[in-house]
Amino acid sequence: MTPTISHRGYRKCLGAHTHHPQTEKSITLRAESVLNVFDRSMKRKQKNWAASQANAQQYEYLKEEVGERIADVPCFKYYVLFFFCRIFPLALDLGCGRGFISQHLTKETVEKLFQTDLSENSLKNTVQSEVPTINVIADEEFLPFKENTFDLVMSSLSLHWVNDLPRTFHEIHRVLKPDGVFIGAMFGGETLYELRCALQLAEIEREGGFSPHVSPFTAVTDLGSLLGRAGFNMLTVDTDEIQVQYPGMYEVMKDLQGMGESNCAWNRRGLLHRDSLLAAAAIYQEMYGEEDGSVPATFQIFYMIGWKPHESQAKPAKRGSATASFDDLGRLNNNAPKTKKEDT
Repeated sequence: MTPTISHRGYRKCLGAHTHHPQTEKSITLRAESVLNVFDRSMKRKQKNWAASQANAQQYEYLKEEVGERIADVPCFKYYVLFFFCRIFPLALDLGCGRGFISQHLTKETVEKLFQTDLSENSLKNTVQSEVPTINVIADEEFLPFKENTFDLVMSSLSLHWVNDLPRTFHEIHRVLKPDGVFIGAMFGGETLYELRCALQLAEIEREGGFSPHVSPFTAVTDLGSLLGRAGFNMLTVDTDEIQVQYPGMYEVMKDLQGMGESNCAWNRRGLLHRDSLLAAAAIYQEMYGEEDGSVPATFQIFYMIGWKPHESQAKPAKRGSATASFDDLGRLNNNAPKTKKEDT
């Protein structure tokens, strides 16, 4: 059974906080403290292994979906191409993987593209793009580029693995030219809540406690603050959900491994007891199973846009400079002529 992707049609603006009644596991990354949560060398090994598999493309459906959304709609075309009507001479894709964004770009939007990734195997297998590209092995936390280099920086589903997210946003801001824009997507705190809940309940039942098996994620309430502290303005942060149907829990875990998205937190548990796995699969099916026998896996996606300040950008009006109030608008609406409703 091939996994099927469905769009939940769920979207909220910056400042919204969502949760599922089953679990509340969103873990916050604060700008005040630098956390060493992830084993970056292990993540490089996982991504290299996934990219070296003969059937690697079979597991890239989610990254293909989000990469296309960033390059096409709504983030790229609506906010950048159509609204601002500009061409970007030099762009950067952080954590490009196999080129999930570049394959959707055209010379009418980007003239030249640098692609970076932690995994050398991913860069070796990047797809052909209409835009001239240069591949560079680089860590998202330490960008090997000069200040004010790029007109556009993009990133799709790689920033959730960085330890120092505030520093990464500062690095992105540093390499952007004034009036440059950052467009990105990363997994949110409600990602894989079904899997987390099933594993935790199974381990509590069989072993009297549970260990983390899914990596922590940032929260949407922190994302805007981190971008603002990095120096970005005119921020837009939206949340969305993509739900993928699988035959069962084991297929979910297998596909995560094939994506190179296995847990790499330092406190991860090496092995799961067989009894706990069997119990988790049964709980997953019982709590979330569909009538056709499949089970859903939810991926929450944060889409973000931030601009590096420039004197040409629109400035907010001074406080108290308004010439009309909301009361005036209400009176205008009340005094508007009313049309007679025709009988049908």
